[in-house]
Amino acid sequence: MIGLNWYLGASAILYLVGLYCLATKRNLIKMIIGIEILINAAHLNFIALSTTAAGLDPLARTYVIISIGVGAGVIALALSLTLLVYRHYGTLDVRKMRRLKW
Repeated sequence: MIGLNWYLGASAILYLVGLYCLATKRNLIKMIIGIEILINAAHLNFIALSTTAAGLDPLARTYVIISIGVGAGVIALALSLTLLVYRHYGTLDVRKMRRLKW
């Protein structure tokens, strides 16, 4: 069985990848993907820390499943707003959209 340290290490690596994606990328879609990677790292960390000798805590599973559902709605809204921004500005580069004047 894989130990807790492996899950926490994988969660830390996912978190660092998400932070790198947010810090270096200027494309809105890549930034949304970076946010989603950060959220998945938090889910993995939450599930890994909820394990006990008796098994997995069902409350933690419930919270993660609800968070995944809410996160899917938020990501769908963010991608639809990204589509509207692309139609208005003609680009997804954040540097070119600094003014945000409609």
